[in-house]
Amino acid sequence: MAEELPAEFRLIARHFRPLAGPGALDLVDDAAVLAPPAGRELVIAADAMVAGVHFLPDDPPELIGRKLLRVNLSDLAAMGATPLGYLMTVATQATTPDAWFAAFAAGLAADQAEYGIHLLGGDTVATPGPVTLSLTILGHVAPGQAVRRAEAQAGDALWVTGTIGDGALGLRAARGEIADPDAWLAGRYRLPRPRIGLAISGIAAAAIDVSDGLVQDVGHLCRASGVGAEIAADRVPLSPAARAAGPAWLETCLTGGDDYELAIAVPPEREAALHAAAARAGVAVTRIGAFIAGPPRVAVLDADGTVLPLAREGWSHFRESPAG
Repeated sequence: MAEELPAEFRLIARHFRPLAGPGALDLVDDAAVLAPPAGRELVIAADAMVAGVHFLPDDPPELIGRKLLRVNLSDLAAMGATPLGYLMTVATQATTPDAWFAAFAAGLAADQAEYGIHLLGGDTVATPGPVTLSLTILGHVAPGQAVRRAEAQAGDALWVTGTIGDGALGLRAARGEIADPDAWLAGRYRLPRPRIGLAISGIAAAAIDVSDGLVQDVGHLCRASGVGAEIAADRVPLSPAARAAGPAWLETCLTGGDDYELAIAVPPEREAALHAAAARAGVAVTRIGAFIAGPPRVAVLDADGTVLPLAREGWSHFRESPAG
């Protein structure tokens, strides 16, 4: 009589093996075997999410799974990469019910279908602490075409995709701190929209996804490139829900993070190409400022050109815990 699989392997077979794709070896081995498409370079990124830090502990598990995948897809989008596959580590309490894993895997399956990506492998472990999730994503680009942070130049325009501030306001809405009648803001926090499909390679001089706050992430571009930047506060695109929250929340929109939109440095001669690429992808883009010569810092200006003082530039893991 065949020996029954240990509980961990039964869980993997039940929930995660159906997510596995080519190269995963049916999740039987300790590693995957994968070759990038011919003539392409690999792009690899990793992000972790912890309950109480990156998502609310009582968030629906299917949305937690989708957010985990999407925040990593956003890193690929910022480099102009095409998704290929991912590795995942799931650390939960030993008492986590099977229904949680079923819903978590169902969320991943939905987004795998949407973004054309599959699980390659990973690990499942028990922890006495909060749910902790880590995902390593693989993508590919044409040789030498990965968009980096370090190539912005003075004179490049600063563009963003979508709307800014919805994620930060969505957390406040989920906590009941601001009104959100149709739960649109909370939905933007729980389910970001990575800009996979916006072809920025060959257009963007530099790019970053807005995960830790617009001002702080543009600052990362400035430091990597050795330039400064100016942001016109009245040009930053806000959703109707963010505008309805009122001007008192502007600083939160600029610095709160969790948008997973792209901030892009674009030379003037490529702006028409950006508009064309955005139209093909169905993604709104807005010019909100420019990169300038000078120290690598970001100034946010009001309508008359006065610098707006900010209490902070963005999110830091070693300073606070937003979802706790």
